[in-house]
Amino acid sequence: MIDKQFAEHFASDWIDSWNSHDLSRILSHYADDFEMSSPYIVAIAGDPSGTLKGKEKIGTYWAKALQRIPDLRFELISTLVGVNSITLYYKGARGLAAEVFHFGPDQKVVRAYAHYA
Repeated sequence: MIDKQFAEHFASDWIDSWNSHDLSRILSHYADDFEMSSPYIVAIAGDPSGTLKGKEKIGTYWAKALQRIPDLRFELISTLVGVNSITLYYKGARGLAAEVFHFGPDQKVVRAYAHYA
């Protein structure tokens, strides 16, 4: 079960990681074989499924995204806590977004789903 303290710490560090544009720091929140789904994967990574798996593939996708949006900055609006998941609601470069993170037993993200307004 995720507790509020863990969720708030994760949210703060995740936002700070993205705002620093430090890809290694961003990827440190995730398990090696995590899965990511996002509508932008289709456009940026060219994968029609919208889903990538593993730090190597997702890291390549995120590196391209960071190059395309050099002034990328996220602003946290709210942290929502589930049983083994957290949803971060935030303002991103293109407007409002929410990401759902499912955690494994080591408290690393194993699955993530991005949603955009």
